[in-house]
Amino acid sequence: MNRTLPPECLRAPEMLLEPEQVLLAQGPVPGQAVLVRDGCFADIGPAPALRQRHPQVPHAALPNTLLMPGFVDTHHHLTQSFGRSLAAGEPSEIFRRIWVPLEASLDDELVYKASKLAALESLRGGFTTVCDAGTRAKGDIGAVASAVQEAGLRCVLGLICNDGGNDSDASTRRDLLAQAERFLAQWQGHALVHPSLAISVPEAASDAMLVAVSRRCAEAGAVFQSHVNEHLASVERSLVQRGKRPLELLDSLGALGPQVLIAHATLVTPHELALLQDTDTAVSFNPVASAWKGNAVAPALQMAEMGIRFGLGTDATRSDAFRLVDAAETSQRLAFGLHAGDFSCGGGWTWLDHATRDGAAAAGLGALTGEIAPGRRADFLLVDIGGPELCPSFDLAWDLVRLGNRDQIDAVFVDGVLRLWQGWPLAWDGPALVAEVRERATRAVALAPIQRIHAPSGEDRRARLARRTASAARAGSR
Repeated sequence: MNRTLPPECLRAPEMLLEPEQVLLAQGPVPGQAVLVRDGCFADIGPAPALRQRHPQVPHAALPNTLLMPGFVDTHHHLTQSFGRSLAAGEPSEIFRRIWVPLEASLDDELVYKASKLAALESLRGGFTTVCDAGTRAKGDIGAVASAVQEAGLRCVLGLICNDGGNDSDASTRRDLLAQAERFLAQWQGHALVHPSLAISVPEAASDAMLVAVSRRCAEAGAVFQSHVNEHLASVERSLVQRGKRPLELLDSLGALGPQVLIAHATLVTPHELALLQDTDTAVSFNPVASAWKGNAVAPALQMAEMGIRFGLGTDATRSDAFRLVDAAETSQRLAFGLHAGDFSCGGGWTWLDHATRDGAAAAGLGALTGEIAPGRRADFLLVDIGGPELCPSFDLAWDLVRLGNRDQIDAVFVDGVLRLWQGWPLAWDGPALVAEVRERATRAVALAPIQRIHAPSGEDRRARLARRTASAARAGSR
């Protein structure tokens, strides 16, 4: 594979980088330099001043380059990478027919391979942090942790604590909570893996478990993750089983709060928006998931105006950060903006903020990453802004949202380490992993009891052509 090697200065433990622009909290700023030291942003400011303050550090001039925070994916399922191609055109709640059967068939080695493949794709797409909502695989969750560490991806890693609902017994809850304690202790303070507890959907756990997991996360400074108000079917099940909508149920138990990150929230009433606002609960807005298999689009712009914290998530659809921010803006425009004559729909910067700094805060890492600022971990991208896609650019923030693409990402840094250069890792063999997974995934999918509703596109095309041919023949015979 022909790739130019990165400059040696990009591999040094101490780097003074001078790009054409830096994406700071106030937007893109020219003429800045950034000092990276020991995995952190140590100094930021006008380039001449930084060169004067740090004369001993060789500086790297990076023309036609934007240095920006790495994107944060606030909702992912790393062990679902083998089955993404099976989800195309399928109706909602595919977890019952595709994800649960597939993940349940994965052993430790396949959990590791699937997770590392997903981590590679995330890094290639510009994500330096992902928030994994937990796997249903029988294999050890440590295989997921090993995969993200080796890939060099920061990960908020969820351990699922489903006890099955209010019919569960106390011993089951005790065992799950003991496992949760071990998990939190094992990964507390780790450089790249940040422990989290998860319950797949509120109906999958008892009231007691929902309360216990949420409270324990609050005490441990960890994030409690759950899929909430995603599909009509899940809302209706909750109403039948518990007498409340999922979000209302969590609130009635006192299980909402700043430690909680709910995924989707596509079906929320005005009352439920107020609950999110009042409890400072965070949301993962997943626009691509809504487009591919959802019942609705979360009112993200309204959430922003109400001060409801949210980030952007892929939901394991496609790990391309620039396409994600484009989807976020487009979905709000189509679902809400067109009807109200809102031609701004966030002004571009809204989606960059919620895909970086605000996404990190929603994932519980706001003090650690998501921003080019002194003291933050050096999770960042070097993006080529010298190509035709951004020429001319009169509003770089807007242009990144609508015109940026992952092919423009030259370098991906996590914790100050260059993890990817021009789309591929430097410390391990990415193409070899892809080649191996292509063979292994085919066998894993064939063995899993997956049920698809719609035929693959080739079969669908042939069936439709056959129907049209038969219809034309009948018309000709009349």
